[in-house]
Amino acid sequence: MLTAEQIAAAQKANLNTMFGLTTKAFEGMEKLVELNIQASKAAMGESANQAQALLGAKDAQELLALQASMMQPLAEKAVAYSRHVYDITSGTAAEFSAAAEGQSAEAQKKFMAVVDNAAKNAPAGSESAVAVMKSAVSAASNAMESVQKAVKQATDMAESNMNTMAATATTAAKATAKKR
Repeated sequence: MLTAEQIAAAQKANLNTMFGLTTKAFEGMEKLVELNIQASKAAMGESANQAQALLGAKDAQELLALQASMMQPLAEKAVAYSRHVYDITSGTAAEFSAAAEGQSAEAQKKFMAVVDNAAKNAPAGSESAVAVMKSAVSAASNAMESVQKAVKQATDMAESNMNTMAATATTAAKATAKKR
């Protein structure tokens, strides 16, 4: 059975993991805030420059040409911004996932050690109960691996979709700019 020291050590490890994950979450949020501040500053500066250029247009044709020339860079910046947000969030999620996988593996190892210890001290005839317990742990481990694989596939698909969306938006912006 578990001793008080083992329980205290497990609690300490869980707290350390929780604080580590909280730190990672705050780091991700800081990166998003920094990105948003930079994007806002850049957008304000560019808006002022664009407004000046539009106000300086001599006729409607020049005004339309200026507007058209502004569309492609705007679309490209929107795609780049989305890509940065995706990179930050997926990186933070990957760190969370890695920590969860590590914790899961460690918890399973500790639990199996407890089951093995209990099996050694179990009365004769309890072998089938121990086998059932080990089988349940193995099944849970297999289920966890399946979930992790599904999450990885979903992440890969999201990244692929993000890349496709970025390429499509950039192509569409270029096509629109050429038409004008």
